[in-house]
Amino acid sequence: MKVYSESDYLMLSGIQHFVFCRRQWALIHIEQEWEENLFTIEGHYLHEKVDDASFRERRGDTLYIRALPVHSSSLGINGVCDMVELIKDDKGVEIVGEKGRYRPKPIEYKRGKPKTHEADLLQLTAQVMCLEEMLCTTITEAALFYHEIKRREPVLITDELRQKVKTITKEMHQYFERRYTPRVKTGKHCDSCSMRHICLPELLERETVTTYMNRLLRE
Repeated sequence: MKVYSESDYLMLSGIQHFVFCRRQWALIHIEQEWEENLFTIEGHYLHEKVDDASFRERRGDTLYIRALPVHSSSLGINGVCDMVELIKDDKGVEIVGEKGRYRPKPIEYKRGKPKTHEADLLQLTAQVMCLEEMLCTTITEAALFYHEIKRREPVLITDELRQKVKTITKEMHQYFERRYTPRVKTGKHCDSCSMRHICLPELLERETVTTYMNRLLRE
């Protein structure tokens, strides 16, 4: 099994971009382009309220920790869990600074509503896999909280989801090492993409970037 060094880690949050659109991910994470739209601004505002690394609260037998840094050397990613619930459980794991044992359950916050694709599920699964590696445990349950519908959606972490994360992160590293930005695959998702004016999906359906630039120079 390949083990990545910290200098090779990719952003865990990039998994969501990669599943949504591989070109979008490459523009952001390889070419370092970024453009805000209403959806990304709303997302930032929501996470500002959640990502307080100093927040630690106990309610009964449950401990809540926000903005918990996580990483995985086997996947080569790092990032932050919005919230981790630590539920007291004799079969759980020890937590630094706390008495007893706890069963971790990550909670990811999203601005919208449940999606038809698996981007959110796979990002959450990657968080689970990071926690499992760091805490030497197995986590079978997690949850997504959607701001638009104001409720949690429970997520069962399956072997199928884990395998998809392994496949995706491997592909992300291959793209990153080659500094490869794939061509666009247009669809309805392009309408809400924050990178639309940089990506130029309609143009790239007709010609490559090289052809486009050569044509501009000729003109």
